[in-house]
Amino acid sequence: MRIRILLLLGAVSLLYGCATVKPWEKEGLADPIMIIDENPINAGIKEHFLDYREGAVGATGAESSGCGCG
Repeated sequence: MRIRILLLLGAVSLLYGCATVKPWEKEGLADPIMIIDENPINAGIKEHFLDYREGAVGATGAESSGCGCG
């Protein structure tokens, strides 16, 4: 019985964190403060180096979506 209650509470707490973001609310998610890299120039240089070293380009994701929502 306790395990079921704990599982139910765990599921509720996981679902509680889900939210639908309206298109007009996405402006705050694109704030420059959400960028993960502190120095985007150095990150770009490193990415360029890795592209040539590995022979693969792209698939790096989008910037300014630090929360993983966009």
